[in-house]
Amino acid sequence: IANQLLTARSDSKVGIKWLENFIRRTPEVKTKYGIAEEDMYNFDETGFQMGVISGGKVVTGSDRRNRRKAVQPGNREWVTVIQGINAQGWAIPPFIIFTGTYHLSAWYEGNDIPSDWPISLSDNGWTTNELGIR
Repeated sequence: IANQLLTARSDSKVGIKWLENFIRRTPEVKTKYGIAEEDMYNFDETGFQMGVISGGKVVTGSDRRNRRKAVQPGNREWVTVIQGINAQGWAIPPFIIFTGTYHLSAWYEGNDIPSDWPISLSDNGWTTNELGIR
């Protein structure tokens, strides 16, 4: 997002030490702009394939010892989850992104997904800049 904001103002991107410098001056920025702890968030994104590997195979070569790769036949859908927590420890509900174009009611029948968890769709189940800003 930092690159997007900077690109909107100029043609440059953040430098290699941008994050380090940002963290160093965080107390100064908090004081200057009156940012409260409850308004500081850390977000993380993780993705995983739906389904469980059961009758899978392990593929490795002699040159890749101890670096095995599990392979499962068939095509699996990808799901992304974005989670955020503020500096005081309060977590916002996870944002779930499924693969698809339209929500189907059958997806939600008999599941335990809490009603306050936002769910969205993308063509491949990955996040996009637009979904990330939501």
